[in-house]
Amino acid sequence: MKNLAELAEIRDRMKNKVNIRETNGDNIRVLVGMATCGIAAGARPVLNALVEEINKRSLSNVTITQTGCIGICQYEPVVEIIEPGKDKTTYVNMTTEKALRVVSDHLANGRIVNEFTIGAAAK
Repeated sequence: MKNLAELAEIRDRMKNKVNIRETNGDNIRVLVGMATCGIAAGARPVLNALVEEINKRSLSNVTITQTGCIGICQYEPVVEIIEPGKDKTTYVNMTTEKALRVVSDHLANGRIVNEFTIGAAAK
Protein backbone atom coordinates (compact mmCIF):
# COMPACT_ATOMS: atom_id res chain seq x y z
CA MET A 1 0.00 0.00 0.00
CA LYS A 2 1.54 3.25 -1.12
CA ASN A 3 -1.11 5.91 -0.59
CA LEU A 4 -4.52 6.76 0.84
CA ALA A 5 -6.29 6.15 -2.47
CA GLU A 6 -4.99 2.58 -2.55
CA LEU A 7 -6.21 2.04 1.01
CA ALA A 8 -9.67 3.36 0.05
CA GLU A 9 -9.75 1.00 -2.93
CA ILE A 10 -8.92 -1.98 -0.69
CA ARG A 11 -11.64 -0.92 1.78
CA ASP A 12 -14.26 -0.64 -0.97
CA ARG A 13 -13.28 -3.99 -2.46
CA MET A 14 -13.55 -5.70 0.94
CA LYS A 15 -16.92 -4.06 1.67
CA ASN A 16 -18.28 -5.53 -1.54
CA LYS A 17 -16.78 -8.92 -0.75
CA VAL A 18 -18.38 -9.06 2.69
CA ASN A 19 -21.66 -7.97 1.09
CA ILE A 20 -22.80 -5.50 3.68
CA ARG A 21 -26.09 -3.98 2.62
CA GLU A 22 -28.14 -1.14 3.98
CA THR A 23 -30.76 -2.62 6.25
CA ASN A 24 -34.42 -1.80 6.05
CA GLY A 25 -37.42 -3.07 7.96
CA ASP A 26 -38.15 -5.84 5.46
CA ASN A 27 -34.69 -7.40 5.46
CA ILE A 28 -33.85 -10.68 7.11
CA ARG A 29 -30.84 -10.13 9.38
CA VAL A 30 -28.23 -12.85 9.76
CA LEU A 31 -25.87 -12.36 12.69
CA VAL A 32 -22.68 -14.40 12.88
CA GLY A 33 -20.89 -14.49 16.25
CA MET A 34 -17.34 -13.40 15.52
CA ALA A 35 -15.90 -12.96 19.02
CA THR A 36 -12.70 -14.88 19.75
CA CYS A 37 -14.67 -17.94 20.87
CA GLY A 38 -16.64 -17.99 17.60
CA ILE A 39 -13.57 -17.45 15.45
CA ALA A 40 -11.69 -20.19 17.30
CA ALA A 41 -14.63 -22.56 16.75
CA GLY A 42 -14.73 -21.89 12.98
CA ALA A 43 -17.08 -18.93 12.50
CA ARG A 44 -15.03 -17.32 9.72
CA PRO A 45 -15.55 -20.15 7.18
CA VAL A 46 -19.25 -20.23 8.19
CA LEU A 47 -19.54 -16.49 7.54
CA ASN A 48 -17.80 -16.86 4.18
CA ALA A 49 -20.07 -19.75 3.17
CA LEU A 50 -23.18 -17.75 4.09
CA VAL A 51 -22.03 -14.70 2.13
CA GLU A 52 -21.11 -16.74 -0.96
CA GLU A 53 -24.33 -18.76 -0.99
CA ILE A 54 -26.54 -15.71 -0.40
CA ASN A 55 -24.77 -13.93 -3.26
CA LYS A 56 -25.04 -16.99 -5.51
CA ARG A 57 -28.80 -17.13 -4.89
CA SER A 58 -29.19 -13.33 -5.22
CA LEU A 59 -31.09 -13.07 -1.93
CA SER A 60 -31.25 -9.27 -1.86
CA ASN A 61 -33.52 -9.20 1.21
CA VAL A 62 -30.85 -10.73 3.48
CA THR A 63 -28.31 -8.68 5.43
CA ILE A 64 -25.31 -10.42 7.00
CA THR A 65 -23.69 -8.82 10.02
CA GLN A 66 -20.80 -9.85 12.21
CA THR A 67 -21.42 -9.48 15.91
CA GLY A 68 -19.44 -9.97 19.08
CA CYS A 69 -20.10 -12.49 21.79
CA ILE A 70 -23.63 -13.89 21.72
CA GLY A 71 -23.10 -15.44 25.15
CA ILE A 72 -23.34 -19.15 24.43
CA CYS A 73 -19.71 -20.00 23.77
CA GLN A 74 -20.22 -23.76 24.20
CA TYR A 75 -22.42 -23.72 21.07
CA GLU A 76 -20.10 -21.74 18.76
CA PRO A 77 -20.13 -21.07 15.86
CA VAL A 78 -23.53 -19.41 16.35
CA VAL A 79 -25.71 -17.86 13.64
CA GLU A 80 -28.87 -15.94 14.52
CA ILE A 81 -31.57 -15.15 11.99
CA ILE A 82 -33.95 -12.30 12.71
CA GLU A 83 -36.96 -12.00 10.44
CA PRO A 84 -39.45 -9.13 10.70
CA GLY A 85 -42.50 -10.18 12.72
CA LYS A 86 -41.09 -13.59 13.70
CA ASP A 87 -39.16 -15.07 16.61
CA LYS A 88 -35.37 -15.09 16.35
CA THR A 89 -33.86 -18.41 15.24
CA THR A 90 -30.52 -19.39 16.77
CA TYR A 91 -28.44 -21.97 14.90
CA VAL A 92 -25.58 -23.54 16.84
CA ASN A 93 -22.47 -25.66 16.22
CA MET A 94 -22.52 -24.39 12.66
CA THR A 95 -20.32 -25.70 9.86
CA THR A 96 -20.02 -24.59 6.26
CA GLU A 97 -22.25 -27.50 5.22
CA LYS A 98 -24.91 -26.52 7.75
CA ALA A 99 -24.66 -22.90 6.60
CA LEU A 100 -25.43 -23.91 3.01
CA ARG A 101 -28.49 -25.82 4.17
CA VAL A 102 -29.69 -22.90 6.30
CA VAL A 103 -29.48 -20.62 3.26
CA SER A 104 -31.27 -23.15 1.06
CA ASP A 105 -34.02 -24.16 3.49
CA HIS A 106 -34.51 -21.20 5.82
CA LEU A 107 -33.43 -18.06 3.96
CA ALA A 108 -34.53 -19.06 0.46
CA ASN A 109 -37.60 -21.15 1.31
CA GLY A 110 -38.73 -20.09 4.79
CA ARG A 111 -38.30 -23.50 6.48
CA ILE A 112 -36.36 -23.45 9.75
CA VAL A 113 -33.79 -26.25 10.01
CA ASN A 114 -34.88 -27.34 13.50
CA GLU A 115 -32.15 -29.93 14.02
CA PHE A 116 -29.49 -27.17 13.85
CA THR A 117 -31.19 -24.86 16.38
CA ILE A 118 -30.28 -24.28 19.99
CA GLY A 119 -33.49 -26.03 21.06
CA ALA A 120 -32.37 -29.26 19.41
CA ALA A 121 -28.83 -28.93 20.82
CA ALA A 122 -30.08 -28.46 24.38
CA LYS A 123 -32.00 -31.75 24.37
